Amino acid sequence: MTALTTLFPVFFMIGLGAAARIRQWVTPQQKDGANHIVFDILFPVMIFNILLTARIESSAFYIVLYVFAAFCFTMIIGKILTPLTGRKIAHFSPYLLTTVEGGNVALPLYTSIVGLSYASNTVIFDIAGSLIAFIIVPVLVAKASTESTDLKDLLKRIFTNSFVIAVLAGLILNLTGAYQLLCSSDYIDLYTNTVSQVTGPIVGMILFIIGYNLKINMDTLPDLIKLLIVRVILFALIIAGFFVLFPQQMADKIYMIAVLIYFSCPTGFAMPMLISPLNHGEEDEDFQAAFVSLYMIITLIVYTLIVLFIA
Repeated sequence: MTALTTLFPVFFMIGLGAAARIRQWVTPQQKDGANHIVFDILFPVMIFNILLTARIESSAFYIVLYVFAAFCFTMIIGKILTPLTGRKIAHFSPYLLTTVEGGNVALPLYTSIVGLSYASNTVIFDIAGSLIAFIIVPVLVAKASTESTDLKDLLKRIFTNSFVIAVLAGLILNLTGAYQLLCSSDYIDLYTNTVSQVTGPIVGMILFIIGYNLKINMDTLPDLIKLLIVRVILFALIIAGFFVLFPQQMADKIYMIAVLIYFSCPTGFAMPMLISPLNHGEEDEDFQAAFVSLYMIITLIVYTLIVLFIA
């Protein structure tokens, strides 16, 4: 029942988006407008807040470093395997093999088993995911989507990107102690309430857009299945790496469950929007939405097996 409580709202918003397209409640132009609001305004605010308020402890450094390296590795392997996974999707497919939707899928599923007191186990992984999604990916996308080869123009494009600005500002203010000063001031409630209002609609809008784009083209189905299989194999290797590199932590069943659930979850919900400048057309959006949605089935299977045989 807990899994249903967590996942039903996700599938409901995806289904609502699909119904809006089929019933023509929302035009493609309106959907694109909502996409720009989330991508250019709301999401950078959320990323800034996540990195500003995160507790970055030195003891988690090696785990964050490993996850960061693993996510980079999956992108590199994805690039190498594009002849296998499909040349038609080669311009964006490696990005679907990196990051995890931690906050809206992994975290609630994990805490439904072990309780909220252990939530930090998956949040640590999200630090690496945030670095990949909101620094590395925007830089790579900006480089790939720009027609200019001039270094100065490229750097300007990268460092005027709203995501890059949000990440850099959040990290700098975090590490310099600015957030602690804000917490001790009279303005902390003003800041918290404002951020809450700004970021509240984000997840629902992202899921709605994913649902709106959800169309499985039978011509691309073989590529979709192959890419799903590749991601499953790569993330199984990441999990195996935890057993090799962090055996003491993995000996703790509660921590092991965090690793198993987190790295069995779908690509971050924001990834299709992050890589949208690379899309060649509506078919690319359809493929990305289908990939994220279908991977949720894998997540459900893993969650069920963990509840039945491990927890």
